[in-house]
Amino acid sequence: MSAPTSALPYRQNIALLAAAQALLLTNGVTLVAINGLLGLQLAADKRLATLPITTYVIGAALAAVPAALFMKHHGRRIGFMLGAAFGVGGALLSAIAVYASSFWLLCLGTILAGVYNAFGQQYRFAAVDAAPADWRGKAISLTLAGGIVGGVIGPQVGTLTRNLLQPTYLASYLALIGFAALAMLLASRLEIPALPASGQQGAGRPFREIARQPELIVAVLAAACGYATMNLLMTATPLAMEICGLPFADTAFILQWHVIGMFAPSFFTGDLIKRYGVLTVLLVGAALLLVCIGIALSGVSLMHFWWALVLLGVGWNFLFVGGTTLLTEACRPEEKAKIQGSNDFIVLGIQGATSFAAGLLVTDGGWTTLSILALPLVALTTLASVVLAVRRRRRADDAGF
Repeated sequence: MSAPTSALPYRQNIALLAAAQALLLTNGVTLVAINGLLGLQLAADKRLATLPITTYVIGAALAAVPAALFMKHHGRRIGFMLGAAFGVGGALLSAIAVYASSFWLLCLGTILAGVYNAFGQQYRFAAVDAAPADWRGKAISLTLAGGIVGGVIGPQVGTLTRNLLQPTYLASYLALIGFAALAMLLASRLEIPALPASGQQGAGRPFREIARQPELIVAVLAAACGYATMNLLMTATPLAMEICGLPFADTAFILQWHVIGMFAPSFFTGDLIKRYGVLTVLLVGAALLLVCIGIALSGVSLMHFWWALVLLGVGWNFLFVGGTTLLTEACRPEEKAKIQGSNDFIVLGIQGATSFAAGLLVTDGGWTTLSILALPLVALTTLASVVLAVRRRRRADDAGF
C-alpha cells in the first residue's frame, strides 16, 4: 500500500508548519522569560527558581517518544492538534497557579506545556515527510525559521502582559491559551502524507544496531550540545541580569535577539549544508558557541549579554539543523518514530538537567562558573564532528581507488 499523496503542495504544508513553529516558540520564549522570575517569587527555596522551566522540559522529555509513536500510527495532523490541546491545558493550569500563588501547581502546569513542546518538536520532522528528498534540509530550516516570529512576540508578550492583570503574570499565561488554540487550528489544516502500512507496522533494525552508526552518534551529540549550552546560559540569563541590576525590559530585549539569532539563520542554513556539507556547518556552530562562552566570561554589561546570547542562538541553529539533517540520513522510514522520539528524549532530558542546574549555578556559583561548565560538551561535539569528517574523507578516498 503506497502512501497517499498530500492534497496540499508541500510548500503550503511547510508554511503551516512554520506558522505553528512560531506559535510554539511564542509559548516557549514567554515561559522562559517569566517562569524563572515567577519561580523566584513563589518558591520558598530561591534555589528552586528555575524549577518551573525544568518541569517544562521534563514534560517534553517524558512525552517525546510517546508523541512520535502516536503520530506514527495516527498521523501528524491529529498528533499536532492533541499537542496544542495540552498547551491550552498547561497555560490554563499555570494561570490558576498564579492566581492561587501555588509554586507546585505552576510546576504541574508547565509539565503539561512541555507535552505541547514534545509534539511541537516533531514539526521539523513533519517538514521532511512533506518535502521532496532534495529539499529536506531546506524544509527543516524554513520550518524552524518560523521561530523568528516567536522570538519577536514572546518577549513582548511577557513585557506587555506582565502587569495587565493582577497577580503579576496572570495575563501572560492567559494569552498563551489563545496562542495554543490558534496552533490547534493551524494543525487541523495540515495534510502530511501518511506512512505506508509497512512503515507503520515495521520495527526496522534493532535499536542497538542503529545507535552504533557514527552519523547517528554525532547527530544526537550535536543537538544535545546545542540545546544543553543554549539552555544552560539562556535559562540563567533572566536571573543573572536581575542579579546584575538590569531591568526586565532589557531581559526581554536580550531574549528577543537571542531567539532571532536561533531562527534567522534558518533561511540559509539548509543552503549552507547543501553547499559545504553538514559536518562543516556543525563545526562552525561549535566554534560560535566557544566564542559565545568567551564573551560571557569577559563581562556582564548589557552588550556582553547581547553578543553572547545572539551568538549562542546562531551556534544552536547550526548544530540543531545540522544534527537533524544528519539524523534523517541514519534511519529508515519504519525506524523514524523510535529514532526521532529517542533523539528528542535525550536532547530534552539534557535540556531539563541544564535548566535545573542553571538556577543552582547562577545563584550559588555565579555567571562565570556557569559559563565555564558549558565548555566540555562543546569540545566533545567538536572532536566527534572532526572524527566523523575524517572517517568520511577516508571512505571517499578508498572509493576513489
